[in-house]
Amino acid sequence: MVTSNKSFKLPAHYEIEAELREQFSNRPGHQRCVEGHDELLLVVHEVPQPGIPEREALFFWKRRDGRWTQPGGVGLNELGELLDRYAAAMDGHEGSLDKVNTAADIFGVLRHSGPLARSTRNLVLAMEQTLASDPENREVRAYRDRARELERAAELLNTDARVTLEFWQAEHSEEQSRASERLGKIAFRMNLLAGFFLPLMAFSGLFGMNVTIPGFMEPMFWGIFIVGIGTGAMLLWLVGRQTGKAAEFKDH
Repeated sequence: MVTSNKSFKLPAHYEIEAELREQFSNRPGHQRCVEGHDELLLVVHEVPQPGIPEREALFFWKRRDGRWTQPGGVGLNELGELLDRYAAAMDGHEGSLDKVNTAADIFGVLRHSGPLARSTRNLVLAMEQTLASDPENREVRAYRDRARELERAAELLNTDARVTLEFWQAEHSEEQSRASERLGKIAFRMNLLAGFFLPLMAFSGLFGMNVTIPGFMEPMFWGIFIVGIGTGAMLLWLVGRQTGKAAEFKDH
């Protein structure tokens, strides 16, 4: 194995020149194209996993004779396979985003869509750097164009997940507001009923007590009772009418 450090290994068949090797530290670093004297080394990252900050690096080496070499042998087809894995990850989240039932499900999509968007963006930049040093390579150009499409798809996925979460928050806020409004109306009606029956109970208690009351008040009992009943019924009718008008106005 050709290594620059124990934590940074290249495939055994990568006999890169010293000018390339000297540009690396003990870690592969971000996605980029490293240019040596006569060679190139394209560093890209495997599809990121949610919640895992470390990235697995893949290396594509352009030799002095102009031929590209990949971890599995000669060529660049493994770069296309990497793009396929990015596309599969996004398609899976797009399908699940239409079926989410909880905020935790949306959070799961957001937790992965953000790294996917950043990784595809940096992948495009690395391939742009490669084309700047190897402008005639049509295969790299084709992979770059596809990586751009994946970048847009990842950004849309991340945006859709955020919009979905914001919509859920707004919808739940409206539901809570409507529930609070209903509770307020119920509390108002209960207070109204209490205010209506409290005087009647007071009068009932007063007239039911074994105390001496002025004689002129005894004939007024039924009058006071009937007036109280009528006033309470009128108040209840007015409140019900106003509540109905408010509900009808809200529906429109």
